[in-house]
Amino acid sequence: MATFLSNAISLPLPSNPLARRTPSSSSSWSCSPSRRSRGARKRGVLAQGGDFLGDFGARDPFPAEIESNFCENVVGNVDTEHKILIPNLSALSLAQRSCQPVSPSQRPLPFEEAEKILKKVVGWRLVDGDGGTRLQCIWKVRDYGCGIELINRIYRVVDTAGHYPNLHLEQPNQVMAELWTSSIGGLSWNDFIVAAKIDQIKTLDLLPKKRIWA
Repeated sequence: MATFLSNAISLPLPSNPLARRTPSSSSSWSCSPSRRSRGARKRGVLAQGGDFLGDFGARDPFPAEIESNFCENVVGNVDTEHKILIPNLSALSLAQRSCQPVSPSQRPLPFEEAEKILKKVVGWRLVDGDGGTRLQCIWKVRDYGCGIELINRIYRVVDTAGHYPNLHLEQPNQVMAELWTSSIGGLSWNDFIVAAKIDQIKTLDLLPKKRIWA
């Protein structure tokens, strides 16, 4: 076991260092761009994911950290053994995983399990759609051109995954995405994997510009 310096200073931690923000109602997404009809029925929100990932505790080192041999600089006894655990499939982030074939006989994810996995994606929520529960996310962008660009970026990301969301350009500056596995009438792991991959898309240059008052 590693030993620590006896004169180390102990500082109190804040009571809630990772306080969650209240999710924004405009942070949500679904594959062929089309304008939504005015008479379309609004879907009821079943669960809302947070803007931040939860506090999952310690993490595995990044590849660059492993290459730097950072463990050689860790304070400890001469015989201290430092181990770097390579994450298995279950420990990998959703965005690093690949979509798997889904059998039509497979049952959709239970709602309780979907609620737990929802915490691993940012800005998505569970909604009641036609034929079962869906993942939904909505983006407010600067203008119509930015909406088209966002749809193109999403398509380039999900094309390699082979599992496509339903995308709508609802207003000149709003894009909605919905994910579900139609063959089983509900949600599968593939939907959350694709949602996590979409979360990694850079959208800062497409968002409305904030006014700065002097």
